[in-house]
Amino acid sequence: MPASQYTVSDVMTHTAVAVGRRASYKEIVEVMNQWKVSALPVLEGEGRVVGVVSEADLLVKEQFRGADPAPLDRAGETVKAAAVLAEDLMSTPAVTVHPAATVSEAARIMARKGVKRLPVVNDVGMLEGVVSRGDLLKVFLRPDAEIEHEVRGAVLGELTLPVHVDCSVEDGVVTLGIGRRGDRALVPLLARAVLAVEGVVDVRMRTEGEEVSGGATA
Repeated sequence: MPASQYTVSDVMTHTAVAVGRRASYKEIVEVMNQWKVSALPVLEGEGRVVGVVSEADLLVKEQFRGADPAPLDRAGETVKAAAVLAEDLMSTPAVTVHPAATVSEAARIMARKGVKRLPVVNDVGMLEGVVSRGDLLKVFLRPDAEIEHEVRGAVLGELTLPVHVDCSVEDGVVTLGIGRRGDRALVPLLARAVLAVEGVVDVRMRTEGEEVSGGATA
């Protein structure tokens, strides 16, 4: 069987806080403060996500406070500075993720778009939850024993290897003992396979008393 692939639905917050298009500036700030979040999905109709309003969107008003009116720039900042409703403040289209996406895919979206939270939507754009950076890190809370069990079964048990490989896990770091020094050719193959297991922090290899960092060579 393949190594585990945690999905967004495994780690997301299913009870999502959101606002409607007509939510006022003050209401948005109050909701963010109450729920300790930095961004909120903006919904219309039965719950379709049409945008996201973030602290950055709200702070434009403070940025322009006391300044002379300026021509509309490409980012529409002067419009947001005068806005009082979510539909005028929000960034649209919203950057979202599907619940079936892997945790790795969600992390790449966050990094590429420079966001800390993603609304989780179904195939028709309806809100199902929210996933944050902190949620994505939950995979590293897997117990060492659980990781070791998966490495032994889903990785070592599925590969045809010319040597016996020992396995131990401590604080998410997997150490594999592969015997003879001549077997170091196995390091890249094993490292890639083990690093695909959710919750693995790093891979170390031991060959005849020599320790090699598998993560560096994968």
